Amino acid sequence: MTIAEVGDRSVEGEGDGAPLLRLRGLSKNFGPVQALTKVDLDIPTGQVTALAGDNGAGKSVLIKTISGLWPPDAGRIEWEGKPVHLRGPRDAENLGITTIYQDLALCDNLDIVQNMFLGHEPVRYGILNESRMERTALDTLKGLGVTTIRSIRQPVASLSGGQRQSVAVAKAVMAKAKLVIMDEPTAALGVTQTKMVLELIGRLSGQGIAVIVISHNLNDVFEVADRIAVVHLGRLVAVGPASDFDRTTVVDYMTSGKSERSSRKPSDAGGA
Repeated sequence: MTIAEVGDRSVEGEGDGAPLLRLRGLSKNFGPVQALTKVDLDIPTGQVTALAGDNGAGKSVLIKTISGLWPPDAGRIEWEGKPVHLRGPRDAENLGITTIYQDLALCDNLDIVQNMFLGHEPVRYGILNESRMERTALDTLKGLGVTTIRSIRQPVASLSGGQRQSVAVAKAVMAKAKLVIMDEPTAALGVTQTKMVLELIGRLSGQGIAVIVISHNLNDVFEVADRIAVVHLGRLVAVGPASDFDRTTVVDYMTSGKSERSSRKPSDAGGA
């Protein structure tokens, strides 16, 4: 499989089966501004897809459309082979789509267990089932290989950036997410914390969960991604296995929408 360069045509073939998420002809505009134009993209189960693009390329609009925040103006979204209409974030969450934004949406004044169950607290005999919450939170964190947290009852405000990302991811796993979208998960993290988060992303895909990662850090992209999709001025301009890209060609696609240095020829069907 090689890099597919994209014009106004489909970039993904049918493959061996329906992907977890399929976007076809997805477009979104805000008044005169065309934020997305005919985006075709497949997201397979159990793989990490890195979404690359310069500032203003349309990455955030794309993930917010997938997350149900903004309805597309044209095109269709298919989930597990069936067309879906997302009327809001709750619809996306009910399907199994969880988005972790840069602010992580965690409450600093609550502890880890309280954050992981916020809005979904189990009740027994009219009171919170604290023991069940603690067991489930601890088992979920252990299942993800998170070992640096001192206590699941410590306030989130006391956690490092990498640990906070771990809690946000564990919350998504506990909610039985099938697709986790992560927006700049390693931004402002140190080397050790970045390594922790990248390993966590690898464990997610190892558990059969699809992951979309938005990152400006190409070192992180090539460390963790199975596939790379590049957006330029609202259009998907290239997509393919990460092994078919290098940093130079990704930068070319990000800045100009094409790469003369790529030795690969555009594929008519693309594929993932």
